[in-house]
Amino acid sequence: MFAPAYFDHNATTPLDATVCEAMLPYLDARFGNASSRHEYGRVARRAIDEARQRVAYAVGAHPTEVVFTSGGSEANNLFIKGAAACMAPGTVAISAIEHPCVREPARQLRRSGWVLREIAVDANCRVASADFQAAMAGKPSLVSVMLANNETGVVQDVAGLAASAAATRAWFHTDAVQACGRVALDFRALNAAGVHALTLSAHKLGGPKGAGALVVDKRVEMQPLIAGGGHERGLRSGTENVAAIVGFGVAAELAAANIDRRARDLARLRDVLEAGLAAQGARIFATAAERLPNTCYFAFEGLDGETLVGKLDRAGFAVAAGAACSSANPEPSHVLLAMGVEPEIARGAVRISLGADNTVAQVRELLASMTTTILQLRGLAALAS
Repeated sequence: MFAPAYFDHNATTPLDATVCEAMLPYLDARFGNASSRHEYGRVARRAIDEARQRVAYAVGAHPTEVVFTSGGSEANNLFIKGAAACMAPGTVAISAIEHPCVREPARQLRRSGWVLREIAVDANCRVASADFQAAMAGKPSLVSVMLANNETGVVQDVAGLAASAAATRAWFHTDAVQACGRVALDFRALNAAGVHALTLSAHKLGGPKGAGALVVDKRVEMQPLIAGGGHERGLRSGTENVAAIVGFGVAAELAAANIDRRARDLARLRDVLEAGLAAQGARIFATAAERLPNTCYFAFEGLDGETLVGKLDRAGFAVAAGAACSSANPEPSHVLLAMGVEPEIARGAVRISLGADNTVAQVRELLASMTTTILQLRGLAALAS
């Protein structure tokens, strides 16, 4: 089977071999329902409890603060909609660069009388301080600012933002799906600064798809999205996906280990990539901001991003045009537009997100293929004109 070199780790990561091995027994002999009172059920319950401890330890939380979900989208919806359901309608403030699974539930709240306030970002994808303070002056009830952006990789000072928002007494949430496993996370320190909840997803850090978590301060009152048997402290009913949760626990533990060394290695690899892209005339976005060490977002003037991605795929390199969740949307990236990037440049955006298995040799081969591909596309454009 044709297998392009994989450079799209922000979309999903390969399942780690150790994670897969840990999951297999729960797809076979240890098949019990964790709510059953017999030994099969007790085995499943112990596995979930152990996974909860592993996830909590990896992000500096207490196990009782971890609510398992089917993934990051559900966890974000659980916070936004679940917390709003326990309040009188007010203002929900989110950054202009949030993932759709934060933006859309926030927009849906308007049907219930809520006001949506989007907070501006600067040209380097950082939350604009003045606009953040203006938004907080409006006394929002809910605030959500992602820790690291899935497209640009820009890391926000969430702790500082939460501390400056403390006077509003709003519940403050951060989507940490892209950050977990790439930068150190400490929910206890974030919670002390004023962050009340954060979102995680297993498949972004070497775990399986179908498992995520909302790590949430127990003072936050929420209504469940899914009612039923009262699983997950009554916040997420449904028979647990034991195998996926077990995999999530192991993946979180592995991701938290040696995170500084892994980040340094990825940053060095990204430096090689970006030097090569700059030499070819690429415009690399948000280089003045702190970014995830694995993420590069760029465009070539006059070239369509989707076309470049398709050409590179056929040449043997898997990269992305913007976010995977929005790949069917022909509109320019809302993140780049919020940064003030011209729509014609934004339409050319390509994201490369590195992983532990990528090598310098692969990056150099990608750059060489990109040189050839760009020359071909510019030649075609010249003929068309």
